[in-house]
Amino acid sequence: MAGEPWNRVNIPFPSAASSVNIQFTTETVANVKTLSVENEKVLILLRSEIFQTEIRVLYELLYILNNSYRGNKTFKGLQQVEQCINRLKIMKLDAALQELADLCPNKIQRVLSIKRGHGDVPSQPMLEWICLKLLGAAQLLSCTLTRCSRAFTLSKQQMKWEEFVILNVVITSMLSRLWVIFRGMLVSLSTLYLRLLELLRDVAHAKPMPYLTDISLPANMAQFLGHSYAFTLKKHPAHDSTAKPQRVKRHRRRKASVKVINKEQKGKMKEDLGVSVERSLPIEADIKPLFKIFKKVKSISEESHKSHKKRKFKKQVREAQTFADMSAHLEGMIVWCRSQRMKKEKRLLSFLHVKCQKMKCLETAGYNVQRKLQSFRREVCWVSSPEGSVPKTFLSPVATRRNARLRSRVKTLKRKFVSSRVKTGVKKTGQVGKQKENELTAAGLLKDDHQRKAAHNVTLQMSDFDSHDDIDDIFASVGL
Repeated sequence: MAGEPWNRVNIPFPSAASSVNIQFTTETVANVKTLSVENEKVLILLRSEIFQTEIRVLYELLYILNNSYRGNKTFKGLQQVEQCINRLKIMKLDAALQELADLCPNKIQRVLSIKRGHGDVPSQPMLEWICLKLLGAAQLLSCTLTRCSRAFTLSKQQMKWEEFVILNVVITSMLSRLWVIFRGMLVSLSTLYLRLLELLRDVAHAKPMPYLTDISLPANMAQFLGHSYAFTLKKHPAHDSTAKPQRVKRHRRRKASVKVINKEQKGKMKEDLGVSVERSLPIEADIKPLFKIFKKVKSISEESHKSHKKRKFKKQVREAQTFADMSAHLEGMIVWCRSQRMKKEKRLLSFLHVKCQKMKCLETAGYNVQRKLQSFRREVCWVSSPEGSVPKTFLSPVATRRNARLRSRVKTLKRKFVSSRVKTGVKKTGQVGKQKENELTAAGLLKDDHQRKAAHNVTLQMSDFDSHDDIDDIFASVGL
């Protein structure tokens, strides 16, 4: 693209005559007149005080924010806009257009040329050189529009985050004004380019002196810039000179019709204007319930549409016989989810689409992937209506590796725990044996104590009994 002649910093000026004398006709006069008018419009826009003021505001902002705002994306976007404006100054478009205006005959010269039958107009090399200048300026202005839009979006995003609110308000207002001015310039350049081509055909037919032999000029700016700028290059009705008288006529007609209707109503009016007129619907009627009903109906219709779309997608997934068909169905569903702002489903389907592309490559290589296709169908159906647990195959490789590490870790911990229980279990059995021995010995000792106590009691009883017999004998011997 850098090798294109219109994209050079200094386009070489043609070393030929700047003007030629050709035969003047009414068509030539009309072409020269429209060319002068459009050229004057572009010059007015380039030299307008509003445009120069906005450029000075941009320079002042960049100078003030150079240190404190340097790493910000909005500041970088403003620097890109400044770079485009500087390049527009370097290419000296206003000087080239001023030279074209000097070469074109004015009103008096056109009248005299018609009387003589011939007159001076810009030569073919001069017109082709100016066409190259216009193409380069149009490309630069389209780039400037893109940069302005990007910087505007970044500044608007910062305002949403409530960062540097006042500064971003100033930046967005300045960028919006610059965008409007640059768009007006681009539209004017497009019209001027068409008028130049019309005059160029007449001059080339009368005095051919080709300057561009390697390339051919495009038919219009839309063809040169691309279809994305076709809507931008369309003239707004406010800028169309032919639309203003039509609007005035329509406005007058409407006023006349309104006056006639008012006269008829006044003639038919029989009401007393001092009496209040009863309405079928009160003015202060509450419309909130109607809005609630409308929202409910709208939400129900949207839910039914989504469910119908999901059922249709599930049917397509079940009927898909190859991963190529599955990939096509997934792409269509991802686009639909993006339009419906279903972020979660879109993210999961995008992940599945990547897996599907990998399996599609294996399928084209000749591998048998029917079992994988069955599990893949289950994953896609789960994404469209997530019910139950997540399929194991749906997890990402990172998640599967993480789960494998966790399972191995749990197994090692379980093994250590079991081994520690076994070791502690042996010690416990020894302790239990000792406890049993102690209990047996204690039971034996208690039994011996009981036997000893019983024997002692018996002995006591026997001793008491013997002592009782001796006393009786003593008293009997005495005679008592």
